[in-house]
Amino acid sequence: MLKAVILIGGPQKGTRFRPLSFEVPKPLFPVAGVPMLQHHIEACAQVPDMKEIILTGFFQPNDELNRFISSAQQEFKIQIRYLQEFAALGTGGGIYHFRDQILSGGPAAFFLMNADVCSEFPLQEMLRFHRQHGENHCGVLLGTTVLHFVEKPSTFVSDIISCGIYLFTPDIFGHIGNIFQRNQQERIQEELTNGKQMPEVIRLEQDIFTTLAGQKKLFVYKTQHFWSQIKSAGSAIYASRLYLKQYHKTHPERLATNQDGTPKIIGVTIGGGVRVRESIVLHGAVLQDHCCVLNSIVGWDSTVGKWARVEGTPSDPNPNDPYAKIDSETLFRDGGLTPSITILGCNVNIPSEVIIRNSIVLPHKDLNRSFQNQIIL
Repeated sequence: MLKAVILIGGPQKGTRFRPLSFEVPKPLFPVAGVPMLQHHIEACAQVPDMKEIILTGFFQPNDELNRFISSAQQEFKIQIRYLQEFAALGTGGGIYHFRDQILSGGPAAFFLMNADVCSEFPLQEMLRFHRQHGENHCGVLLGTTVLHFVEKPSTFVSDIISCGIYLFTPDIFGHIGNIFQRNQQERIQEELTNGKQMPEVIRLEQDIFTTLAGQKKLFVYKTQHFWSQIKSAGSAIYASRLYLKQYHKTHPERLATNQDGTPKIIGVTIGGGVRVRESIVLHGAVLQDHCCVLNSIVGWDSTVGKWARVEGTPSDPNPNDPYAKIDSETLFRDGGLTPSITILGCNVNIPSEVIIRNSIVLPHKDLNRSFQNQIIL
């Protein structure tokens, strides 16, 4: 029997996803037409003997999350639960806090994955790799190749990075418990000495993996499949492109089909002569005749007027580097807004014949002129 745990974070995170995260929790933002989390759940549901998927985070339970869980349970015929952390506990602290729930029923192993990644999720390959390497280890880390330059490194620098997708045996909790006990002693000492309360955060990557690797109890399974982080709105466009390409093999029914010479478009209104490229257009949006949307996200119920142009700067990795990965963007650089995709929040009205370039427009705005490289509050 197997389980899966997906770390969905909480509302104090996802600031690089604003203003889109004002309307929907980041893990439920649509990527390639379905909520970000659905890609993870669909992959987990295809693993034989998968009995339960647990979501952990510190979002307050809300109607949107509850509706998503209920819908996903019905679609994928698998039990899904949300366990709320009382605070941000880190990647290791969260699963240790809920270890009894995760181990309930006696799973032989469980997958752990971050919600803000996109991947082909080679979970069954990871499981085979785990079983081929016997019982003398407690985890498999999914890795991918990335090229980076370090001038005169003093120690070995690997070209493999973690994908934020893991497979653990129950033994992992013994190792996390050792760190927890050590941290508790340090917390007590710190509070007695300085009167300062330390958070109960345990990070798998920094606190656990180094020790496990030194004991040769952690393996790396290197994937050749696609993978990317989804830290910012710009990376959501890149992830959407990767998933849409995969749909040709896995979900052709999710792709638009031509009917009577025109594609069938659902959920949005597209006028004649409209050009859309490398963009996400969300439900209820209206793109009027001859407008142009490039490298942008058009928010829910927003309108782009006739002959208007909404354009951003792509943040794609280097196409000439087969191992390039998308960079984590910073909102500001050198005192100004970093050129990136243009984001229109929900219910934004762009009038006809204006240009919005490299800008972020907060929800419920009626613009009356062109803007460039600005955050429009």
